[in-house]
Amino acid sequence: MVGIHSDASARKLKGAGPPILTERARAVLVAALEAVNYVIIFDDFEVTPLLRELHPDMHASGADGAPDAAPELNLAALLGIRVAALSDRDQHSTREIMARVRRPIDG
Repeated sequence: MVGIHSDASARKLKGAGPPILTERARAVLVAALEAVNYVIIFDDFEVTPLLRELHPDMHASGADGAPDAAPELNLAALLGIRVAALSDRDQHSTREIMARVRRPIDG
């Protein structure tokens, strides 16, 4: 199961303007992955309410900053949820990719 932010919560996280891909488009894209059985779209700013409700065995945290600073880690420890903290120091967000595509080419 994969949880993705709704368009509204994505705006809270990323700033004004709609996400480049709608929540439905992102859900369909993630659902197409063979390992994914179910996609849930959630409106909360943080994933903690979803963890509390679903109580999974494992949570993969896509922390943008330091992986050990993800806000849900305390709750996960309390509930006995194993956490795989994923951190990608490079910018691979859709917005960053679009900004690079739109930059003029030097020379």
